[in-house]
Amino acid sequence: MAGRFITLEGVEGAGKTTQIRLAAEFLQGLGHAVVVTQEPGGTPLGERIREILLNRGGFDISGEAEMFLFAAARAQHTDTVIRPALEAGKIVLCDRFSDATIAYQAYGRGLPLETVREICRLASRGLSPHLTLLFDLPVEEGLGRALRRIAGREGNRREDRFERETLDFHRRIREGYLAIARQEPGRVRVLDASKGIEPTRQEVRAILSSFLGV
Repeated sequence: MAGRFITLEGVEGAGKTTQIRLAAEFLQGLGHAVVVTQEPGGTPLGERIREILLNRGGFDISGEAEMFLFAAARAQHTDTVIRPALEAGKIVLCDRFSDATIAYQAYGRGLPLETVREICRLASRGLSPHLTLLFDLPVEEGLGRALRRIAGREGNRREDRFERETLDFHRRIREGYLAIARQEPGRVRVLDASKGIEPTRQEVRAILSSFLGV
């Protein structure tokens, strides 16, 4: 594949949505064709699954069902959006990918790690990011940011199902992300997201410039 696949990961409230927009503007300014997408989402099927997974409904979702729903959305997303863009030589910026499933469902929910990894591999047909930016900060700070952002939303726009989980759940997710970073230091770059938008933007630009050889 001629393109480059870059993912942004992190705990709730880490600032990925803001930074992915700024990163896209930076890369487009350098003349790159950029596709910005997210998980779950990115396709009509993915958006329907997103509504189920991120909004609190009148029913519970087991950890296993949650994992398979994320995998279904990823399979469709990979085949119809990500791979075609990469084959066309574009840079794909994706808000969450397989690392999120490993952090949330394996470390957070306690599902078997190797099983989750295999499901992720099958869903993406072995696709792995060339670079992952992991935005890290204490979960209390991140959740505070996320809940303030959500407070003004209504209905299905709230997307607060995960934010309402326990602090211990979110701490396990953070530890999972950091474990992934330790295991794959060549791919995963950890950024201190507690510094604020502008310092983080500058660090993202520096990493992207180095990665692309600018």
